[in-house]
Amino acid sequence: MARSTDVANPSPMMVRGVDRLLTVQRPVVLAHIRSIRRGRPTATPAEIIRILERRYLTAVTLGGGAVGATAAVPAIGTGTSLVLSGVETAGFLEASALFAQSVTEVHGIVVDDPDRARALVMTMVLGSAGTDLLRQLAGQAAGGPARSAFWGETITKSLPRAVIGPIADRIKKTFLKRFTIAQGTNVVGRLIPFGIGAVIGGGGNHLLGRQIVRASREGFSAPPETFPVWLEVVPRKPRAPRIPRSEKKRTRELDSPRG
Repeated sequence: MARSTDVANPSPMMVRGVDRLLTVQRPVVLAHIRSIRRGRPTATPAEIIRILERRYLTAVTLGGGAVGATAAVPAIGTGTSLVLSGVETAGFLEASALFAQSVTEVHGIVVDDPDRARALVMTMVLGSAGTDLLRQLAGQAAGGPARSAFWGETITKSLPRAVIGPIADRIKKTFLKRFTIAQGTNVVGRLIPFGIGAVIGGGGNHLLGRQIVRASREGFSAPPETFPVWLEVVPRKPRAPRIPRSEKKRTRELDSPRG
């Protein structure tokens, strides 16, 4: 008989869903970074990373708080709150994946392999437990200590492609177990009424988000002085001046055949 503390094995559908959430298409990541750069054209790579961190923490904190606040609304039942909490958890994972891959690209590392992307995000979410596990697995695969002191660089470019898949699968087992427990506790907290759920939901997401930010800082060396060429912002073409309606009407009258 399983102990009450055990976590049921996730269904294949759940695993596939998590896999999709943990991988953001690279064009989306690049567009995200470029949009920030357009608003801050003089910002350095280090400054862009700090902006990414602030936006990420704001997004996950507000998302958790918003779902928690629904428990204070009498018209919204527990079932609806649970559904909303599931949607918010998916949003948390997507935001974490976008943040992790964006930071990696700013460091000049291309992330276009799904297994590397998933392993990167899962390790960040797991925090110190994830980085310790990754170093152990990377050492076993390489027959010695990892070649890079920074775990993010190890998983995104140092390890051979042949060993990434098995390592990602091992990390996923630990990730699913720990994340299910952590999010399960947070979901229960969000359902507490009278606005307390909003504090617990937002606060729990903020703490986990800060852990992910801390892991991202430990995963890479210092940000580069310049951006990689693929993150250069192409200036937008200026829009053609608008022609006043009166001028358009006059042009049509001149162009129309006379009777």
